[in-house]
Amino acid sequence: MPKLKPEVLDELARHGLAPKPGTSPARLREQINDLYRFEIRRLRDRCRAGEFTTRELPARVVELRKRYLLLSIPTDRWGSEK
Repeated sequence: MPKLKPEVLDELARHGLAPKPGTSPARLREQINDLYRFEIRRLRDRCRAGEFTTRELPARVVELRKRYLLLSIPTDRWGSEK
């Protein structure tokens, strides 16, 4: 299993994940995806509760996606070449 790039480890830590040496990138991606889905549902629920308008929702989703950039990077690019 390839060693993860330091910037990937930093992003994982931002989400509260501290992978062990044997943890697969696919498993880590699943965990990040689960966190993202939880947050996107929470965002939807806050909108439905009237905390902000439906017109504001797309911008908030974009901001949320920016916090989960690892989901847009294939896991085979998470490892270092060395």
